[in-house]
Amino acid sequence: MIQHSVRGRVVVRGAGEMASGVIRCLVMAGFEVIAIEKPAPTCVRRPVCFAEAFFEQRVTVEGVTAVLVNSTEEATAIMGSRSVPLLIDPEAKQLPALEPTAVVDGRMRKRDVDTDLDIAPIVIGLGPGFVAGENCHAAVETNRGRDLGRVIYAGRPEPYTGTPASVNGFSHERVLRSPADGVFTTHCEITDLVESGQVIGEVDGIPVVGRIDGMVRGMIRTGMDVSFGQKIGDIDPRCRKDLCFKISDKAHAIGNAALQALTELRATVLDH
Repeated sequence: MIQHSVRGRVVVRGAGEMASGVIRCLVMAGFEVIAIEKPAPTCVRRPVCFAEAFFEQRVTVEGVTAVLVNSTEEATAIMGSRSVPLLIDPEAKQLPALEPTAVVDGRMRKRDVDTDLDIAPIVIGLGPGFVAGENCHAAVETNRGRDLGRVIYAGRPEPYTGTPASVNGFSHERVLRSPADGVFTTHCEITDLVESGQVIGEVDGIPVVGRIDGMVRGMIRTGMDVSFGQKIGDIDPRCRKDLCFKISDKAHAIGNAALQALTELRATVLDH
């Protein structure tokens, strides 16, 4: 039998931007956390994504460090002291061996959710595709607005809107999307200052052109396979370098909501 921390062990599926907000929040609250991901994950805001440990072996986001591991044994050995093992397990086959108190599905798939209620005593889902009482015990609203971070115990979050947050009056204009299927090559680095009309990168020779002046806050890795319309970067008109390395207010709100759901469900599901 694996020994758990007093608060419990949580497996978070996914380690992208929103899932990373959840991971950090749970670690800081005293939970043991294991992140599981697919190979070569694609992240836009790479400096704040624990998934980057797949490429770098070890990454630190706001005081919490993720370390790439190769087995459940390695994972359980390094948990604690603000360390999060990142295990490559896209189908979550290692869940039984990890014996989690809870699973948080933070992959933000929006549809075709393959998570079920029976994978752990507590199951929490982030965003569209989850229905509390059907495929999770609680769902978290991830759309921006007055309900961002609301914990739902019956029903489902709002459908995905596809509308990026407005920053200094820019919404869709600040997001970089792939112009075609192919392999992305970047011409810029995160924190670079760019101008409207500048070629930021290319997909199989087709240019990716920025539409506003600002700072590159997020950019997927060069050499990644992308599909037409996929988000591959974002430009921040505020031009603040520190914001490139901070978890967003949205990710913080979602992380706090997951912590709230976990705390409340522990009291009702595990203690009765």
